Amino acid sequence: MADFLIAILALLVTLGILVTFHEYGHFWVARRCGVKVLRFSVGFGNPLKSWIGKDGTEYAIAPIPLGGYVKMQGMEDTSLVDPASVPDSERNSSFACKPLWQRAAIVAAGPGANLLLAFIIFWLINISFGNTGIAPVVRDVVEDSPAQLAGLRVGDRILAVNGRDTATWREVNMQLLSRLGETGEIALNIAPASGARPMTVGIPVEAWLSADTEPRPVSDLGIVELLVPARIGLVEAGAPAAVGGLRENDLVVAAGGLPVRDWSHWVRIIRANPELDLNVVVERAGATTELLLRPEAITAEDGSVHGRIGAGVASVRPLDLLPPDAVLEFRYGLLGAVGPALSETWDKSLFVLDSIRKMLVGLISVEHISGPITIAQVAGETATIGLETYLGFLALLSISIAILNLLPIPMLDGGHLFFFLVEAVIRRPLPEALQAWSLRFGMAMVLGIMVLAFYNDFNRLL
Repeated sequence: MADFLIAILALLVTLGILVTFHEYGHFWVARRCGVKVLRFSVGFGNPLKSWIGKDGTEYAIAPIPLGGYVKMQGMEDTSLVDPASVPDSERNSSFACKPLWQRAAIVAAGPGANLLLAFIIFWLINISFGNTGIAPVVRDVVEDSPAQLAGLRVGDRILAVNGRDTATWREVNMQLLSRLGETGEIALNIAPASGARPMTVGIPVEAWLSADTEPRPVSDLGIVELLVPARIGLVEAGAPAAVGGLRENDLVVAAGGLPVRDWSHWVRIIRANPELDLNVVVERAGATTELLLRPEAITAEDGSVHGRIGAGVASVRPLDLLPPDAVLEFRYGLLGAVGPALSETWDKSLFVLDSIRKMLVGLISVEHISGPITIAQVAGETATIGLETYLGFLALLSISIAILNLLPIPMLDGGHLFFFLVEAVIRRPLPEALQAWSLRFGMAMVLGIMVLAFYNDFNRLL
Protein backbone atom coordinates (compact mmCIF):
# COMPACT_ATOMS: atom_id res chain seq x y z
CA MET A 1 0.00 0.00 0.00
CA ALA A 2 2.84 2.40 0.82
CA ASP A 3 4.47 1.76 -2.58
CA PHE A 4 1.11 2.34 -4.30
CA LEU A 5 0.58 5.66 -2.52
CA ILE A 6 4.13 6.77 -3.32
CA ALA A 7 3.58 5.88 -6.99
CA ILE A 8 0.30 7.83 -7.16
CA LEU A 9 1.79 10.85 -5.42
CA ALA A 10 4.87 10.75 -7.66
CA LEU A 11 2.64 10.53 -10.75
CA LEU A 12 0.57 13.54 -9.70
CA VAL A 13 3.65 15.60 -8.87
CA THR A 14 5.42 14.58 -12.09
CA LEU A 15 2.50 15.24 -14.42
CA GLY A 16 1.63 18.41 -12.55
CA ILE A 17 5.12 19.83 -13.10
CA LEU A 18 5.28 18.79 -16.77
CA VAL A 19 1.77 19.97 -17.69
CA THR A 20 2.16 23.28 -15.85
CA PHE A 21 5.45 24.06 -17.62
CA HIS A 22 4.02 23.07 -21.01
CA GLU A 23 0.87 25.15 -20.70
CA TYR A 24 2.71 28.08 -19.14
CA GLY A 25 4.89 28.18 -22.27
CA HIS A 26 1.76 28.72 -24.38
CA PHE A 27 0.38 31.17 -21.84
CA TRP A 28 3.51 33.30 -21.48
CA VAL A 29 4.10 33.77 -25.21
CA ALA A 30 0.37 34.35 -25.87
CA ARG A 31 0.32 37.17 -23.32
CA ARG A 32 3.47 38.69 -24.83
CA CYS A 33 1.77 38.66 -28.23
CA GLY A 34 -1.30 40.44 -26.86
CA VAL A 35 -3.65 37.44 -27.00
CA LYS A 36 -6.36 37.27 -24.34
CA VAL A 37 -6.17 34.00 -22.39
CA LEU A 38 -9.62 32.91 -21.22
CA ARG A 39 -8.62 29.86 -19.17
CA PHE A 40 -5.40 28.23 -17.95
CA SER A 41 -6.21 24.68 -16.84
CA VAL A 42 -3.95 22.03 -15.34
CA GLY A 43 -5.84 18.79 -15.94
CA PHE A 44 -8.98 17.97 -17.92
CA GLY A 45 -12.62 17.84 -16.87
CA ASN A 46 -14.77 20.05 -14.68
CA PRO A 47 -12.51 22.15 -12.44
CA LEU A 48 -12.03 21.04 -8.85
CA LYS A 49 -10.98 24.59 -8.07
CA SER A 50 -10.88 27.73 -10.19
CA TRP A 51 -10.34 31.43 -9.67
CA ILE A 52 -10.13 34.59 -11.74
CA GLY A 53 -6.74 36.30 -11.74
CA LYS A 54 -6.10 40.01 -11.84
CA ASP A 55 -5.37 39.62 -15.55
CA GLY A 56 -8.90 38.35 -16.19
CA THR A 57 -7.79 34.78 -16.88
CA GLU A 58 -9.61 31.89 -15.22
CA TYR A 59 -7.11 29.55 -13.57
CA ALA A 60 -8.34 25.99 -12.97
CA ILE A 61 -7.20 22.69 -11.49
CA ALA A 62 -9.11 19.75 -12.99
CA PRO A 63 -9.32 16.08 -11.85
CA ILE A 64 -7.86 14.28 -14.89
CA PRO A 65 -4.07 14.88 -14.69
CA LEU A 66 -3.16 13.57 -18.15
CA GLY A 67 -2.76 17.02 -19.67
CA GLY A 68 -4.05 20.56 -19.61
CA TYR A 69 -4.90 23.42 -21.91
CA VAL A 70 -4.77 27.16 -22.47
CA LYS A 71 -8.02 28.48 -23.94
CA MET A 72 -7.40 31.65 -25.93
CA GLN A 73 -9.74 34.12 -27.53
CA GLY A 74 -10.02 33.21 -31.19
CA MET A 75 -9.10 29.56 -30.70
CA GLU A 76 -12.00 27.53 -29.41
CA ASP A 77 -11.90 23.77 -28.73
CA THR A 78 -8.46 23.46 -30.41
CA SER A 79 -9.86 24.72 -33.76
CA LEU A 80 -9.04 28.11 -35.26
CA VAL A 81 -11.83 30.67 -35.47
CA ASP A 82 -12.31 32.31 -38.86
CA PRO A 83 -10.61 35.75 -38.53
CA ALA A 84 -13.41 37.32 -40.58
CA SER A 85 -15.94 36.35 -37.90
CA VAL A 86 -14.05 38.05 -35.06
CA PRO A 87 -15.72 41.30 -33.89
CA ASP A 88 -13.67 44.44 -34.39
CA SER A 89 -13.54 44.98 -30.62
CA GLU A 90 -11.74 41.64 -30.14
CA ARG A 91 -9.39 41.60 -33.12
CA ASN A 92 -6.38 42.96 -31.24
CA SER A 93 -6.64 40.27 -28.56
CA SER A 94 -7.70 37.33 -30.76
CA PHE A 95 -5.32 34.47 -31.54
CA ALA A 96 -6.95 34.03 -34.96
CA CYS A 97 -6.10 37.59 -35.99
CA LYS A 98 -2.43 37.51 -35.02
CA PRO A 99 0.32 37.30 -37.65
CA LEU A 100 1.34 33.80 -38.67
CA TRP A 101 4.72 33.97 -36.92
CA GLN A 102 3.10 34.94 -33.60
CA ARG A 103 0.57 32.09 -33.80
CA ALA A 104 3.40 29.66 -34.57
CA ALA A 105 5.46 31.01 -31.66
CA ILE A 106 2.53 30.59 -29.25
CA VAL A 107 1.94 26.98 -30.32
CA ALA A 108 5.65 26.05 -30.31
CA ALA A 109 6.14 27.57 -26.86
CA GLY A 110 4.56 24.57 -25.09
CA PRO A 111 7.08 21.97 -26.33
CA GLY A 112 9.78 24.64 -26.03
CA ALA A 113 8.97 25.04 -22.34
CA ASN A 114 9.34 21.28 -21.82
CA LEU A 115 12.76 21.31 -23.50
CA LEU A 116 13.75 24.32 -21.39
CA LEU A 117 12.64 22.46 -18.26
CA ALA A 118 14.81 19.47 -19.21
CA PHE A 119 17.81 21.74 -19.75
CA ILE A 120 17.26 23.45 -16.37
CA ILE A 121 17.00 20.08 -14.62
CA PHE A 122 20.21 18.76 -16.21
CA TRP A 123 21.93 22.04 -15.31
CA LEU A 124 20.76 21.78 -11.69
CA ILE A 125 21.91 18.15 -11.50
CA ASN A 126 25.34 19.13 -12.80
CA ILE A 127 25.89 21.96 -10.34
CA SER A 128 24.30 20.18 -7.35
CA PHE A 129 25.44 16.58 -7.75
CA GLY A 130 28.06 16.70 -10.50
CA ASN A 131 28.39 13.67 -12.71
CA THR A 132 29.66 10.44 -11.25
CA GLY A 133 30.26 7.54 -13.58
CA ILE A 134 32.13 4.27 -13.90
CA ALA A 135 34.97 3.97 -16.38
CA PRO A 136 33.94 1.56 -19.19
CA VAL A 137 36.51 -1.12 -18.45
CA VAL A 138 35.42 -4.66 -19.36
CA ARG A 139 35.32 -6.71 -16.15
CA ASP A 140 34.39 -9.99 -17.81
CA VAL A 141 33.33 -11.37 -21.19
CA VAL A 142 30.76 -14.13 -21.62
CA GLU A 143 32.10 -17.18 -23.46
CA ASP A 144 31.08 -17.41 -27.13
CA SER A 145 29.28 -14.06 -26.87
CA PRO A 146 29.34 -11.45 -29.67
CA ALA A 147 31.85 -9.41 -27.65
CA GLN A 148 34.25 -12.34 -27.19
CA LEU A 149 33.96 -13.36 -30.86
CA ALA A 150 34.77 -9.76 -31.84
CA GLY A 151 37.96 -9.88 -29.75
CA LEU A 152 37.08 -8.05 -26.53
CA ARG A 153 38.99 -9.21 -23.48
CA VAL A 154 38.93 -8.57 -19.74
CA GLY A 155 40.55 -5.22 -18.94
CA ASP A 156 39.85 -3.61 -22.32
CA ARG A 157 38.54 -0.05 -22.07
CA ILE A 158 35.84 1.16 -24.46
CA LEU A 159 36.88 4.58 -25.75
CA ALA A 160 34.09 5.17 -28.27
CA VAL A 161 30.95 3.56 -29.71
CA ASN A 162 30.14 4.23 -33.37
CA GLY A 163 32.60 7.11 -33.36
CA ARG A 164 31.15 8.83 -30.26
CA ASP A 165 33.50 9.17 -27.28
CA THR A 166 32.35 7.28 -24.17
CA ALA A 167 33.91 8.25 -20.84
CA THR A 168 31.50 6.19 -18.69
CA TRP A 169 29.38 3.06 -18.90
CA ARG A 170 26.26 5.24 -19.01
CA GLU A 171 27.50 6.85 -22.23
CA VAL A 172 28.32 3.42 -23.67
CA ASN A 173 24.78 2.28 -22.92
CA MET A 174 23.23 5.39 -24.49
CA GLN A 175 25.20 4.95 -27.70
CA LEU A 176 24.29 1.26 -27.87
CA LEU A 177 20.63 2.01 -27.22
CA SER A 178 20.65 4.29 -30.26
CA ARG A 179 21.25 1.16 -32.40
CA LEU A 180 18.18 -0.75 -31.19
CA GLY A 181 16.32 -2.51 -33.97
CA GLU A 182 19.09 -1.96 -36.50
CA THR A 183 20.97 -4.39 -38.69
CA GLY A 184 24.64 -3.80 -39.41
CA GLU A 185 27.76 -3.47 -37.30
CA ILE A 186 28.45 -1.80 -33.96
CA ALA A 187 31.93 -0.29 -33.94
CA LEU A 188 33.78 -0.23 -30.62
CA ASN A 189 37.01 1.68 -30.30
CA ILE A 190 38.96 0.07 -27.45
CA ALA A 191 42.21 0.50 -25.56
CA PRO A 192 43.44 -3.10 -25.08
CA ALA A 193 44.33 -4.24 -21.58
CA SER A 194 47.68 -5.40 -22.98
CA GLY A 195 48.73 -1.79 -23.51
CA ALA A 196 48.74 -2.09 -27.28
CA ARG A 197 47.60 0.76 -29.49
CA PRO A 198 43.84 1.52 -29.56
CA MET A 199 41.93 -0.53 -32.09
CA THR A 200 38.42 -0.78 -33.50
CA VAL A 201 36.37 -3.98 -33.38
CA GLY A 202 33.09 -4.58 -35.13
CA ILE A 203 30.16 -6.53 -33.70
CA PRO A 204 27.51 -7.58 -36.26
CA VAL A 205 23.85 -7.21 -35.24
CA GLU A 206 20.57 -8.04 -36.94
CA ALA A 207 17.25 -6.45 -35.89
CA TRP A 208 19.08 -5.95 -32.63
CA LEU A 209 16.87 -6.26 -29.52
CA SER A 210 13.90 -5.09 -31.63
CA ALA A 211 11.33 -7.01 -29.57
CA ASP A 212 12.94 -6.45 -26.16
CA THR A 213 10.93 -4.00 -24.03
CA GLU A 214 13.67 -3.82 -21.37
CA PRO A 215 16.87 -3.91 -23.43
CA ARG A 216 20.24 -4.29 -21.72
CA PRO A 217 22.58 -3.72 -24.66
CA VAL A 218 25.90 -4.15 -22.87
CA SER A 219 24.83 -7.46 -21.33
CA ASP A 220 23.35 -8.65 -24.63
CA LEU A 221 26.76 -8.26 -26.27
CA GLY A 222 28.25 -10.44 -23.53
CA ILE A 223 30.10 -7.64 -21.74
CA VAL A 224 30.13 -7.55 -17.93
CA GLU A 225 30.34 -4.00 -16.55
CA LEU A 226 30.67 -4.90 -12.89
CA LEU A 227 31.70 -8.03 -11.03
CA VAL A 228 28.93 -8.42 -8.45
CA PRO A 229 29.71 -11.15 -5.90
CA ALA A 230 27.47 -14.23 -6.15
CA ARG A 231 26.09 -13.56 -2.69
CA ILE A 232 22.53 -14.73 -2.07
CA GLY A 233 19.85 -12.26 -1.02
CA LEU A 234 16.21 -13.26 -0.94
CA VAL A 235 15.41 -17.00 -1.15
CA GLU A 236 11.86 -17.91 -2.20
CA ALA A 237 10.10 -20.35 0.10
CA GLY A 238 9.58 -23.72 -1.55
CA ALA A 239 11.80 -22.85 -4.55
CA PRO A 240 14.72 -25.11 -5.61
CA ALA A 241 17.17 -22.79 -3.81
CA ALA A 242 15.38 -23.27 -0.49
CA VAL A 243 14.87 -26.99 -1.05
CA GLY A 244 18.58 -27.41 -1.76
CA GLY A 245 19.57 -25.62 1.45
CA LEU A 246 20.71 -22.27 0.03
CA ARG A 247 20.42 -19.47 2.59
CA GLU A 248 20.44 -15.71 2.60
CA ASN A 249 23.98 -14.24 2.68
CA ASP A 250 25.59 -17.43 1.31
CA LEU A 251 28.49 -16.68 -1.07
CA VAL A 252 28.59 -19.10 -3.99
CA VAL A 253 32.22 -19.97 -4.72
CA ALA A 254 31.90 -22.99 -7.03
CA ALA A 255 29.31 -24.88 -9.08
CA GLY A 256 29.68 -28.05 -11.10
CA GLY A 257 33.35 -28.27 -10.15
CA LEU A 258 34.18 -24.81 -11.57
CA PRO A 259 34.82 -21.56 -9.66
CA VAL A 260 32.02 -18.98 -9.83
CA ARG A 261 33.44 -15.59 -10.82
CA ASP A 262 30.48 -13.33 -10.07
CA TRP A 263 26.68 -13.13 -9.98
CA SER A 264 26.19 -13.02 -13.74
CA HIS A 265 28.37 -16.12 -14.11
CA TRP A 266 26.29 -17.86 -11.44
CA VAL A 267 23.06 -16.94 -13.26
CA ARG A 268 24.42 -18.33 -16.53
CA ILE A 269 25.28 -21.62 -14.80
CA ILE A 270 21.78 -21.92 -13.32
CA ARG A 271 20.08 -21.09 -16.62
CA ALA A 272 22.18 -23.66 -18.46
CA ASN A 273 21.21 -26.55 -16.13
CA PRO A 274 17.42 -26.97 -16.04
CA GLU A 275 16.29 -30.14 -14.25
CA LEU A 276 19.93 -31.22 -13.72
CA ASP A 277 21.62 -31.90 -10.38
CA LEU A 278 24.25 -29.28 -9.64
CA ASN A 279 26.93 -29.57 -6.94
CA VAL A 280 27.39 -26.15 -5.36
CA VAL A 281 29.95 -24.92 -2.82
CA VAL A 282 29.05 -21.89 -0.72
CA GLU A 283 30.90 -19.92 1.91
CA ARG A 284 28.79 -19.59 5.04
CA ALA A 285 29.90 -18.05 8.34
CA GLY A 286 33.57 -18.44 7.44
CA ALA A 287 33.28 -22.12 6.44
CA THR A 288 32.51 -23.88 3.15
CA THR A 289 29.38 -25.98 2.70
CA GLU A 290 28.47 -28.31 -0.15
CA LEU A 291 24.89 -28.32 -1.48
CA LEU A 292 22.97 -30.12 -4.19
CA LEU A 293 20.63 -27.93 -6.23
CA ARG A 294 18.27 -28.94 -9.02
CA PRO A 295 17.11 -25.86 -11.02
CA GLU A 296 13.52 -26.05 -12.23
CA ALA A 297 12.85 -25.77 -15.98
CA ILE A 298 11.21 -22.56 -17.19
CA THR A 299 9.97 -22.16 -20.78
CA ALA A 300 10.37 -18.66 -22.21
CA GLU A 301 8.01 -17.01 -24.72
CA ASP A 302 10.34 -17.95 -27.60
CA GLY A 303 10.16 -21.64 -26.61
CA SER A 304 13.63 -21.85 -25.09
CA VAL A 305 14.07 -23.61 -21.75
CA HIS A 306 16.30 -22.39 -18.94
CA GLY A 307 16.90 -23.14 -15.29
CA ARG A 308 15.67 -21.20 -12.26
CA ILE A 309 16.22 -21.67 -8.52
CA GLY A 310 14.25 -18.77 -6.98
CA ALA A 311 17.03 -16.74 -5.36
CA GLY A 312 18.04 -13.11 -5.72
CA VAL A 313 21.28 -11.24 -5.41
CA ALA A 314 22.21 -9.55 -2.14
CA SER A 315 21.99 -5.76 -2.19
CA VAL A 316 25.31 -4.02 -2.68
CA ARG A 317 26.49 -0.52 -3.64
CA PRO A 318 28.14 -0.73 -7.07
CA LEU A 319 30.77 1.88 -6.19
CA ASP A 320 31.92 -0.29 -3.26
CA LEU A 321 32.93 -3.03 -5.71
CA LEU A 322 35.29 -0.89 -7.76
CA PRO A 323 38.85 0.36 -7.33
CA PRO A 324 39.04 4.12 -6.72
CA ASP A 325 40.49 4.83 -10.18
CA ALA A 326 37.43 3.26 -11.85
CA VAL A 327 35.06 5.89 -10.44
CA LEU A 328 35.02 9.14 -12.40
CA GLU A 329 33.69 12.35 -10.88
CA PHE A 330 32.99 15.51 -12.88
CA ARG A 331 32.22 18.76 -11.10
CA TYR A 332 30.81 21.89 -12.74
CA GLY A 333 30.38 25.56 -11.88
CA LEU A 334 27.34 27.64 -12.79
CA LEU A 335 28.61 28.38 -16.30
CA GLY A 336 30.52 25.14 -16.80
CA ALA A 337 27.30 23.16 -16.30
CA VAL A 338 25.58 24.88 -19.26
CA GLY A 339 27.43 23.00 -22.01
CA PRO A 340 26.86 19.48 -20.63
CA ALA A 341 23.19 20.30 -19.91
CA LEU A 342 22.65 21.51 -23.48
CA SER A 343 24.45 18.47 -24.88
CA GLU A 344 22.40 16.03 -22.79
CA THR A 345 19.12 17.74 -23.74
CA TRP A 346 20.05 17.62 -27.43
CA ASP A 347 21.28 14.01 -27.37
CA LYS A 348 18.21 12.71 -25.53
CA SER A 349 15.89 14.67 -27.83
CA LEU A 350 17.49 13.01 -30.85
CA PHE A 351 17.26 9.62 -29.11
CA VAL A 352 13.51 10.01 -28.43
CA LEU A 353 12.88 11.23 -31.98
CA ASP A 354 14.85 8.35 -33.47
CA SER A 355 13.01 5.85 -31.26
CA ILE A 356 9.68 7.15 -32.57
CA ARG A 357 10.95 6.80 -36.14
CA LYS A 358 12.01 3.20 -35.49
CA MET A 359 8.60 2.34 -34.05
CA LEU A 360 6.85 3.86 -37.08
CA VAL A 361 8.94 1.83 -39.54
CA GLY A 362 8.79 -1.34 -37.44
CA LEU A 363 12.43 -1.54 -36.34
CA ILE A 364 11.46 -1.69 -32.68
CA SER A 365 8.26 -2.81 -30.99
CA VAL A 366 5.41 -0.43 -30.14
CA GLU A 367 5.41 -2.19 -26.76
CA HIS A 368 7.95 0.46 -25.76
CA ILE A 369 5.10 3.00 -25.57
CA SER A 370 4.25 3.58 -21.91
CA GLY A 371 1.20 5.06 -20.24
CA PRO A 372 0.43 6.61 -16.84
CA ILE A 373 0.66 3.31 -14.97
CA THR A 374 4.27 2.74 -16.03
CA ILE A 375 5.06 6.41 -15.47
CA ALA A 376 3.64 6.14 -11.93
CA GLN A 377 5.72 3.04 -11.20
CA VAL A 378 8.96 4.54 -12.52
CA ALA A 379 8.30 7.90 -10.87
CA GLY A 380 7.68 6.18 -7.52
CA GLU A 381 10.79 4.01 -7.83
CA THR A 382 13.08 6.89 -8.83
CA ALA A 383 11.65 9.11 -6.09
CA THR A 384 12.54 6.51 -3.46
CA ILE A 385 16.06 6.05 -4.88
CA GLY A 386 16.95 9.71 -4.56
CA LEU A 387 16.40 13.24 -5.83
CA GLU A 388 19.07 13.05 -8.54
CA THR A 389 17.57 9.90 -10.07
CA TYR A 390 14.03 11.31 -9.98
CA LEU A 391 15.11 14.59 -11.57
CA GLY A 392 16.85 12.70 -14.38
CA PHE A 393 13.63 10.75 -15.05
CA LEU A 394 11.61 13.99 -14.96
CA ALA A 395 13.92 15.60 -17.52
CA LEU A 396 13.71 12.62 -19.89
CA LEU A 397 9.91 12.56 -19.59
CA SER A 398 9.77 16.30 -20.28
CA ILE A 399 11.82 15.79 -23.45
CA SER A 400 9.52 12.94 -24.52
CA ILE A 401 6.43 15.13 -24.08
CA ALA A 402 8.05 17.92 -26.09
CA ILE A 403 8.99 15.66 -29.00
CA LEU A 404 5.61 13.88 -29.03
CA ASN A 405 3.78 17.21 -29.09
CA LEU A 406 5.87 18.37 -32.06
CA LEU A 407 4.78 15.42 -34.22
CA PRO A 408 2.63 16.62 -37.15
CA ILE A 409 -0.55 15.04 -35.77
CA PRO A 410 -3.67 17.23 -35.92
CA MET A 411 -4.81 18.28 -32.43
CA LEU A 412 -1.22 18.26 -31.13
CA ASP A 413 1.02 21.33 -31.27
CA GLY A 414 2.93 19.83 -34.18
CA GLY A 415 -0.32 19.49 -36.14
CA HIS A 416 -1.08 23.20 -35.71
CA LEU A 417 2.47 24.07 -36.75
CA PHE A 418 2.02 21.94 -39.87
CA PHE A 419 -1.20 23.83 -40.68
CA PHE A 420 0.69 27.10 -40.26
CA LEU A 421 3.44 25.86 -42.60
CA VAL A 422 0.85 25.04 -45.27
CA GLU A 423 -0.74 28.44 -44.72
CA ALA A 424 2.63 30.11 -45.24
CA VAL A 425 3.09 28.24 -48.54
CA ILE A 426 -0.39 28.73 -50.03
CA ARG A 427 -0.82 32.22 -48.51
CA ARG A 428 -4.19 31.45 -46.94
CA PRO A 429 -5.54 29.31 -44.08
CA LEU A 430 -6.70 25.78 -44.80
CA PRO A 431 -10.48 25.47 -45.30
CA GLU A 432 -12.36 25.12 -42.01
CA ALA A 433 -13.95 21.84 -43.15
CA LEU A 434 -10.51 20.32 -43.82
CA GLN A 435 -9.23 21.55 -40.45
CA ALA A 436 -12.25 20.06 -38.68
CA TRP A 437 -11.81 16.69 -40.42
CA SER A 438 -8.09 16.68 -39.66
CA LEU A 439 -8.72 17.42 -35.99
CA ARG A 440 -11.15 14.51 -35.74
CA PHE A 441 -8.57 12.27 -37.40
CA GLY A 442 -5.87 13.53 -35.04
CA MET A 443 -8.10 12.92 -32.02
CA ALA A 444 -8.65 9.34 -33.17
CA MET A 445 -4.89 8.85 -33.53
CA VAL A 446 -4.18 10.26 -30.07
CA LEU A 447 -6.90 8.10 -28.52
CA GLY A 448 -5.45 5.06 -30.30
CA ILE A 449 -1.99 5.81 -28.91
CA MET A 450 -3.46 6.23 -25.41
CA VAL A 451 -5.29 2.90 -25.67
CA LEU A 452 -2.07 1.22 -26.81
CA ALA A 453 -0.17 2.81 -23.91
CA PHE A 454 -2.72 1.55 -21.37
CA TYR A 455 -2.67 -1.90 -23.00
CA ASN A 456 1.12 -2.05 -22.70
CA ASP A 457 0.90 -0.88 -19.09
CA PHE A 458 -1.54 -3.64 -18.14
CA ASN A 459 0.54 -6.24 -19.99
CA ARG A 460 3.56 -5.25 -17.91
CA LEU A 461 1.53 -5.76 -14.74
CA LEU A 462 0.42 -9.26 -15.73
